[in-house]
Amino acid sequence: MSKPIRIALVGATGMIGMTLIRMAVQRPDIRVIAVSRREIALPPGARMEVLVADPEHWDDAIAAANADVLVCALGTTWKKAGKDEAAFRAVDQELVLDCARAAKAAGIRQMISISSVGADPMAKNLYLKVKGETEQALGKVGLQRLDVIRPGLLRGPREELRPAEKLGMIASPLIDLFLNGELRRYRSVHAETIVEAIIGLSREKMAGRFVFEHDGILRAARRGQFHPQPLTQD
Repeated sequence: MSKPIRIALVGATGMIGMTLIRMAVQRPDIRVIAVSRREIALPPGARMEVLVADPEHWDDAIAAANADVLVCALGTTWKKAGKDEAAFRAVDQELVLDCARAAKAAGIRQMISISSVGADPMAKNLYLKVKGETEQALGKVGLQRLDVIRPGLLRGPREELRPAEKLGMIASPLIDLFLNGELRRYRSVHAETIVEAIIGLSREKMAGRFVFEHDGILRAARRGQFHPQPLTQD
């Protein structure tokens, strides 16, 4: 088996981060090194490192991870940010960009960043505007390869599930049936599919900036699926 891909993960305590950590237990092809501001409860069988540091020292932790790829699944909510734009931007924009610059300085060639469908620097919605501005700024950091994943509604376990999110998850399979053509990009996607897409994209060698919405995410996920080799007897 070839050498596993080393993935530095920021945003380890969110849905995508925890799903990546859980799925990595059964994946000998990847090695996850999480960078977090606090300790993380790891799943049984996890063989990984967690580098705990305050965000202002994450540049040192990212360098110490000696990673091939930086996966950024950072994100907060308007409520958690105290409905304060500066606090919201501090996580969803400034910290994301700080991590990208740290990856560049550490010689990490690729960053995979989780954004959102509808991200647009000209959007009237603050969430989508910040996501769009952040994507635009990430493209100027100078990483050899930048992959931006723009999912619709994320399905999967969350530590905190707001009533609207719970209702959306229940209704999403039905709603998805009516999202066709240009609206397909708004279809929901499971966190495990996003993780498979992350793993698939981590194997790509071509330089440049790439954006993946629903159908592109599914294609990348197929490349990242794990198929254990059957044991053979001599």
